[in-house]
Amino acid sequence: MITKEQLLNAIRHLHDPEFQLDLAELQFVRDMMIKEDNVSATVLLSSEDESYKQNLERQITAAFQQAGAKDVHLRFRALSEFDRNEAARKLQAHAAEVHTEAAEQVRNILDPAEGVQFIAIASGKGGVGKSTVTVNLAVALARMGKKVGLIDADIYGFSVPDMMGIEQKPELVSNKIIPVERFGVKVISMGFFVEENTPVIWRGPMLGKMLRNFFQEVSWGDVEMVLLDLPPGTGDVALDVHQMIPQSKEIIVTTPHATAAFVAARAGAMAIHTEHEMLGIVENMAYYQCGQCGEKDYVFGRGGGAKLAEELHTELVAQIPLGAPDNHIAEPDYSPSVYKADTETGRIYAELARHIVDKLG
Repeated sequence: MITKEQLLNAIRHLHDPEFQLDLAELQFVRDMMIKEDNVSATVLLSSEDESYKQNLERQITAAFQQAGAKDVHLRFRALSEFDRNEAARKLQAHAAEVHTEAAEQVRNILDPAEGVQFIAIASGKGGVGKSTVTVNLAVALARMGKKVGLIDADIYGFSVPDMMGIEQKPELVSNKIIPVERFGVKVISMGFFVEENTPVIWRGPMLGKMLRNFFQEVSWGDVEMVLLDLPPGTGDVALDVHQMIPQSKEIIVTTPHATAAFVAARAGAMAIHTEHEMLGIVENMAYYQCGQCGEKDYVFGRGGGAKLAEELHTELVAQIPLGAPDNHIAEPDYSPSVYKADTETGRIYAELARHIVDKLG
């Protein structure tokens, strides 16, 4: 005689379209009666669409019959408010369990005995030079002798490989991805896995899965610090990072403009809300310095970074001038965005790296 457990296991491949969990876990198939292998049950519907109901009836009936049921009779009713609240609670608990498991997997793979320092670089909006700051901070830390990894977590707007002048792809060794090393920094990016200029058209769950792969499927080796270049704003990926890596610290990048600083405050508020330590504010494009006379011109205004630091109860740790590296394509270590160590901006990044290391202890 078939059992209730066998029938529930038979429908675990069927997921509710609204709550994205299987019907058995949600307890959307209930009041089950089994008599001489004839089965009757009540099915709860989150959608009133008639075609969905008919398709679900066919799928459940087929699953029950495959499990051994002779005759199947199903009753249907819409979710009550109580049912909907219970389903939402189960979904929230499942999400918390997934993130906890993912965080544990990250710790197991990346944290050696002394621990890996994670630093997330965030911004409220695009166009403020967050990726440029991330790349140059990573290189400056590597120049100090630190073993640095860099994850380009801006899955839609990946730019780190191009900024660092990386042309090769990662290798696969023993089913593990070997990150590309450039300027002493181990780099992984979505840009390595898509064709040039191909758009990434993904929804939230797929983004989170790709991010977890960057931790679980990559052989990072012995790294001390991992920098994460987050996408701008407070979307799915940024939230996943905050939940998966609760021990990560945060740097917020803004420009001096008041509006940019106002928007950046949202990213800072997320870090505070998720109890992530703020390492400080980096004010990018703080000024333009004339190469001839040395006079500074504050193109985007002044004070945005300091005001943001005050609002988020942290400090302004660097002011980066507006400009571009004086690199030449013919140089063997050419990259479009990495400043040389002996330039004025290179020295500013070196000072920022020292400050971050001191702050991390």
